[in-house]
Amino acid sequence: MVRSPSVSAAAAVAVAVLLLCLSGLCRGAERLGARECEELGFTGLALCSDCNALAEFVKDQELVDDCRKCCTEDSDDSISKLVYSGAIIEVCMRKLVFYPEVVGFLEEDKDDFPYVESRYAYGSPPKLIMLDDKGEQKETIRIDNWKREHIRQFLTEKVKPAKSET
Repeated sequence: MVRSPSVSAAAAVAVAVLLLCLSGLCRGAERLGARECEELGFTGLALCSDCNALAEFVKDQELVDDCRKCCTEDSDDSISKLVYSGAIIEVCMRKLVFYPEVVGFLEEDKDDFPYVESRYAYGSPPKLIMLDDKGEQKETIRIDNWKREHIRQFLTEKVKPAKSET
């Protein structure tokens, strides 16, 4: 039986793609469960475009890869430009000494963001709790390794307080 070269080539490409995906090199091949994502600090409605924004703010490829393992693909008609009405920075007062960038933001920059509250909770790692226009929690983002300017820029882009016009 004679095989055509195009069928053999297509089969070889399919096998190569399958092997790449099985080895974890295929984008999106490895997805983590909700519990693993929450342990990494990625919960809620994280969109993959948010991971791209994270990559701009935080130059930590492992963190960005973890984000991509937990994100939801954007769709053209979805809320790809998800914006929140407020945020809470939650951190343990005792652990605060280990996060000088978060301390710097809280002491020097937080007043520039009147729609951002700070909350101290025992044992809590530094995180942003993103709120909708009703003040309900929509997403939680760990900020352990974020620089002060990244927190500032993220809040500037992702938090737009609701208009109080009538």
